[in-house]
Amino acid sequence: MTDIWLPVERALYSLGLWVARRRHGLGDGAHPAPYTGPQTAMLYALLFVSLVETVMLALLVPWPLVHRIVLVIDVYGVVRVLAFQAACVTRPHGVEADGSLRIRYGVLWDVRVPAAAIESERVDLRFTKVDEDGVLTLAVGEQTSVTVELTEPVGYVRPLGALGEARAVRFHADDPRALVAAVTRGRTAPSPTPGPPG
Repeated sequence: MTDIWLPVERALYSLGLWVARRRHGLGDGAHPAPYTGPQTAMLYALLFVSLVETVMLALLVPWPLVHRIVLVIDVYGVVRVLAFQAACVTRPHGVEADGSLRIRYGVLWDVRVPAAAIESERVDLRFTKVDEDGVLTLAVGEQTSVTVELTEPVGYVRPLGALGEARAVRFHADDPRALVAAVTRGRTAPSPTPGPPG
């Protein structure tokens, strides 16, 4: 039961991070890559409709007990929508200095791709979700903008706990060129030369 509620708790924690303008889980020197652009307008529209529904039901429902129950459900829905958006904003994708990737979608997905496992990366805008074996697709607003081909399968955990493996990952970034450039820069940077033995 705890595992089912864990994403909800993490999303609510994200509201605090959002208010404090902090990010979750990115190391020093990591390049953050937001991905919320395609979904933001839709989520705020959903939030507006939920607020209108709350007000309208408050005016239309004459029974106090039903009114309170509906109010609690509506307020909970509004908080969940805000928490979902906060989780996506405070948990951007990340590119470490060595070119390794951390691909995320709110509190639901967190896939780590070591730099050594990346064969190629490219900007690849797609508007349709193509289901292929071994390809993990994390679309935002039904689109992806980056494709990362891997030299070896990378393991990941699905939102409900099942394990999976991907040989390629497609995901969205608001600025895919900057993300691809950061990965390429990190992967092609020369390794620091070791100092003399001590």
